[in-house]
Amino acid sequence: MTSFQNKPCYFAYGSNMNPARMRARGLHFVHAEAASLRGYALRFNKHSHSCPGVAYANVVAATGGGVEGVLYTLSDDAELDKMDVFEGTPVRYSRERMLVDTAAGAVATWIYVANPAFVCAGLLPEDRYLAHLLAGAEFLSPSYLQWLGEQPCQPAAESGKCGLLYND
Repeated sequence: MTSFQNKPCYFAYGSNMNPARMRARGLHFVHAEAASLRGYALRFNKHSHSCPGVAYANVVAATGGGVEGVLYTLSDDAELDKMDVFEGTPVRYSRERMLVDTAAGAVATWIYVANPAFVCAGLLPEDRYLAHLLAGAEFLSPSYLQWLGEQPCQPAAESGKCGLLYND
């Protein structure tokens, strides 16, 4: 990771674990690797602005917890501004600095956390949204991948709008 030291890093734990989704959104990264966020748990509790009942991923503090994901080294700081648009920052998600663990050690990175006004219990992600998380399989442990695959989800909305482009 040392060759990328001066580049911004972003930890994806939701649909951006799918490198193809990052590229489809026009987000440029120079490196991707497995990482984990200690002391947190993954929850599907961030509600969609445009699709009632639909959940997006979020992280919440949890003693002994851990969230696996993808640490992207972005090409430059402008990519963070582009990410903010997709994540609805600063309204729906806030961008925060945290430490994640990688094979090479701890790395300070940016991570998006749902703002409390958009958090709601009892929601389910759409199946195609969950598929984006599962597409990050090469970066996840077998047990975490299995756990993700067992998450309850709902069929995608007929309109085709939910869960495809923005985490609204």
